[in-house]
Amino acid sequence: MKTQFAVDVLICGAGAAGLTLAIDLARRGITFRLIEKNQQPFPGSRGKGIQPRSQEVFEDLGLLDRLMAVGGVYPTDRRYRDDGSYRDVEFTQTNAPTPAEPYQQPLMVPQFLTEQVMRERLLELGHQPEFGCELVGFEQDAEGVTARLLGKAGEESVRARWLVGADGGRSFVRHALDIGFPGKTLGVRALVADVVLSGLTRDAWHRFGEGDGQRQIAICPLAGTDLFQIQAPIPADVDIDFSAEGLTHLLAQRTGRGGLQVHSVTWSSAYTMNARLADQYRQGRVLLVGDAAHIHPPTGGQGLNTSVQDAYNLGWKLAAVVQGAPDGLLDTYEQERRPVAASVLGLSTQLLGEMNIGELRRGREVHQLDIGYPTSSLALQHPVRNGVAAGDRAPDAPVRGAAGQALRLFNLFQGPHWTLLGYGVAGGLVKARPGVQIHTVGAGGELIDDQGHFQRIYGLAIGEWVLVRPDGYVGAVVSSAHVDTLEDYLQRVQC
Repeated sequence: MKTQFAVDVLICGAGAAGLTLAIDLARRGITFRLIEKNQQPFPGSRGKGIQPRSQEVFEDLGLLDRLMAVGGVYPTDRRYRDDGSYRDVEFTQTNAPTPAEPYQQPLMVPQFLTEQVMRERLLELGHQPEFGCELVGFEQDAEGVTARLLGKAGEESVRARWLVGADGGRSFVRHALDIGFPGKTLGVRALVADVVLSGLTRDAWHRFGEGDGQRQIAICPLAGTDLFQIQAPIPADVDIDFSAEGLTHLLAQRTGRGGLQVHSVTWSSAYTMNARLADQYRQGRVLLVGDAAHIHPPTGGQGLNTSVQDAYNLGWKLAAVVQGAPDGLLDTYEQERRPVAASVLGLSTQLLGEMNIGELRRGREVHQLDIGYPTSSLALQHPVRNGVAAGDRAPDAPVRGAAGQALRLFNLFQGPHWTLLGYGVAGGLVKARPGVQIHTVGAGGELIDDQGHFQRIYGLAIGEWVLVRPDGYVGAVVSSAHVDTLEDYLQRVQC
């Protein structure tokens, strides 16, 4: 057995959560290995909806334009009646972008395409996943984790400062730590399959047997491909024939229509829906992200998005601790993200119940733009005020540079740094600090709020400061009289 050179972080699992964490660590210069026990990337479309908040995350990571290019908008819902007639219904509420919220609609990208784009971005940053490499054991001590890996070249030992389990609902890492995963089975078994199919148009999400658990079936054209995704509840005790012939027969049974034919099947799965939440997200030098920490039904398109945002919350904190920040910073990961997962479990379960009776319309509740951390120990506010508060998502807003160029706040936030915005403040009041970009807004500042959007959206008074975290949430809002508290705050979250 050979011993590998140490890395800062070993990430187990190269799905959306593991890839997000890897991209974030790569752009911060943190050494890591990203391993995946499967021999090849996930080939299916299970998580296909990218919600508006995740679109903001992907913009920061340099992925959004590419995802927009390979994906598409959600099609109209076409709900068929038993007599063959149908009605078209908009699946999601249509809202125009606003200065504060530039993305308002879910984006459809099949999961295999999303992860392909993420791997390409990671490769640009000089890294790639190691497929066919399995974590088979690990031990931790006060300084780090010693992991045993089984790969194509045999077994090896790797020493890492931190281990992150991004290895799915059946997580080896979670089981090895004996972390509880309480919850419940929801009594719904379903099939999902990606197929080449003829007999239906690609301009709608075709739904039959609405509200009937025995006959319900949905066939959705997958944006960016020539495939359709078939979804249907199935009996708990019946084996499903996932061949092209078997699925063609199922379509005829459920839809009552001839002329629908499945020509090939690229991926398929039968699964039982569960809602479960890990008792803890961290044990010593080992952390859980994504489905390893929480699983829930796919209704509402929350799964992949919650997993990505777990990793986005963890990435900057893990990098800061590796670089010398206090270890306790990592405790805020569970403190902030576990309540979010608990809320998502409730929402997904509620939406599953609504779907079972034919209620399918989705609104702002699935967009994840209202997620925040107001009770986090990282939320600092002096004095208490109205407007954007510590712990809130930091809104976007158009501004203009002093040289005349149009800018967005998201342009200023993009990257691994902290951002400090002062409104109508005197220059030099806050001293420069590594990893913090300071901008002043207003008369005499480098940014001009020429349309008034910044002031209306943030609700700042003259002399107030907003500190925006690397993950796009407000860390602190303080007046100039309390600006000295920012120094103490940054000591807690930076090296």
